[in-house]
Amino acid sequence: MRKITWFAFLLVTSCGVAQDFRFGKVTVEELQEEVHSKDADADAAILYREQFSHIDYFENDGLMLTTEVYERIKIYNTDGFDWGTQQIPLYTGGSKNESVGKIKGVTYTLNGDKIEESKLRNDGIFDEEKNKFYDVKKFTMPNLQPGCVIEFQYEVVSPYLSTIDEIRLQEEIPVNKADVSFYTPEWLVYQLHRKGIFPLDIEQTSKAATINYRVRQGVSNGGSVGFAQRSSVGSGVQMRKIDYQKKGYKVLAQDIPAMREEAYSSNIDNYRAALSFELSFTQYPGEPLETITSSWEAVSKTIYDSENFGGQLKSVRFFDDDIDELLAGANDPVEKLARIYEFVKQKMVWNKYIGIYADEGVKEAYKSGVGNSADINLMLVSMLRYAGLDANPVILSTRDNGIPVFPTRNGFNDVIAGAKIGEHTFLMDATNKMGMPDLLDEELLNWNGRVIREDGSSEWVNLYPSKHATESTIISSEITEDLVAVGTLQSRYTGNYGLTYRKNLGSRTEEEQLKAFEQMHSGVDIADLELKNALEVSNPLEVAYNFEMLNGVEEVGGKLYVSPLLHVTTTENPFKSEVRAHPVDFKFPWKDRYIISIKIPEGYTVESLPESALYHMTDKMASYVYRVSASEDKINISTEMAFNSSIIAPDYYQDLKKFYETIVTKQNEKIVLTKI
Repeated sequence: MRKITWFAFLLVTSCGVAQDFRFGKVTVEELQEEVHSKDADADAAILYREQFSHIDYFENDGLMLTTEVYERIKIYNTDGFDWGTQQIPLYTGGSKNESVGKIKGVTYTLNGDKIEESKLRNDGIFDEEKNKFYDVKKFTMPNLQPGCVIEFQYEVVSPYLSTIDEIRLQEEIPVNKADVSFYTPEWLVYQLHRKGIFPLDIEQTSKAATINYRVRQGVSNGGSVGFAQRSSVGSGVQMRKIDYQKKGYKVLAQDIPAMREEAYSSNIDNYRAALSFELSFTQYPGEPLETITSSWEAVSKTIYDSENFGGQLKSVRFFDDDIDELLAGANDPVEKLARIYEFVKQKMVWNKYIGIYADEGVKEAYKSGVGNSADINLMLVSMLRYAGLDANPVILSTRDNGIPVFPTRNGFNDVIAGAKIGEHTFLMDATNKMGMPDLLDEELLNWNGRVIREDGSSEWVNLYPSKHATESTIISSEITEDLVAVGTLQSRYTGNYGLTYRKNLGSRTEEEQLKAFEQMHSGVDIADLELKNALEVSNPLEVAYNFEMLNGVEEVGGKLYVSPLLHVTTTENPFKSEVRAHPVDFKFPWKDRYIISIKIPEGYTVESLPESALYHMTDKMASYVYRVSASEDKINISTEMAFNSSIIAPDYYQDLKKFYETIVTKQNEKIVLTKI
């Protein structure tokens, strides 16, 4: 009897300690928790995330992918309310649509020691059209309050099996516990891709399963589950079955720390722990093996062989006369490239859709003057080839789409043109009216692109520019009797600096441009702003204005303390965290030069100046030069800060942080003027 009592005690104790994550089993303790036990800065936390994806056979639909999602989230404060709204993207661009159902949600709040429930109702569920390829099912949980806990579940059914949507295991908030799994019939073989640095223990299993299906008498299906039934011959129906192995992948993880956005993070999702599965090959019973993705060469061939990709590069008759006229008198390959690139930029209007496959088709897009990125850039490749240049499409993944580390078709979502002249490959995006050869929008500067050739070969090409984007600024200033620094500024911007300013400011009114510059430099009044070459992309963008800086000079004890770099001073270090697990991404190499002269006010002389200095980062990744000198009536300051690498690995983070700390300290040293 004593043994039974002791066993019962152990059972009750263990059940009391284990957390119950069944829907509706939220506890008072979860609702009373005010801050996360391991991350006091968290606005919310995922207490439990469960995702169960499985591919099953349905007699009327064939193989279908079902994904069941369930989450329990704790919201600590109002900043965590964003987690109360969930968005489910559904692909609608094919012959069949994805669907979502079985949506259920409850918000739990505490009233004294009593748990109150607010159920998600139909008026909290919305349908939105994202674009012509995707709809979004959106729902917002009711009665959100600081301290509440929300639970929701839903089920997505998809006929598309080539890629299993990425399974996220790490977020910008902590994840206490996650249970994710994926099961597929043995006929579909997937590549498993891991992402992030958080260690994941993936358990692979295999178990027996059976498919039962009906066959009309007299109909042969060749032993294939292929799984569409042919037209009936004869009468009667027989039940048949196929025994097979179901392969599974399962991950149990807990205490997954938050990974938050930091300065120069690029796409932080590239570094968060996640899993994805992409179909590598299929081998149905009684049918030959079909390779989908097994190597970069296989991926490249699959893409190029598509009628909406390589097929678009075959016909030239619809543009040959126009290009012949355009290239009259041009013999130099670089000149031919420039003429064709400008011609396509000016003729075509991008419809704001990106993709690696043509939408309208190159010929139709040429007639209408409108197309998606593939229509336009495949057209550019075709024209460059017609002109005798070694041109090929370059597929890539935009920054918001992540980095394709493993052989994958779906990891790429855009295409540009590449043309090799000599040893150099020029990269061009004709959707960008402000672009130039080798000057891509920063959204496209995402590690490497893949050049795909007609013969099926392919290779990587670096998307980052080899030249620095430069800012060259000259400031001439003086100090008024009211201790206001006034002066003129002239700046020239090249490369991606010029492209960014043109995109953001080129089409704005003068008033909007002025406001934008004043927002960049708080405490500074700007007048007579002038932008030159805003639309002439082949020339540097030039900016000039007059300014008054109210806080650049401080009088203490009869002495003047002057900020040497005036309103272009770096006032704080953007790198504040103690450690960093992902790279710093500046997007492109850059170089900033400043030459500043400050007229010494009448009746004052220089008491002290900051010392000149030279700083370097490890392996010459970055440098900073600071020079200062004075004459009888003027102080001259010149600086140059250069980053030769646009990507700084986490191993160099401490060096980078210290480098910036040193520069901020140096730039904030004061010039001291004393009365004569």
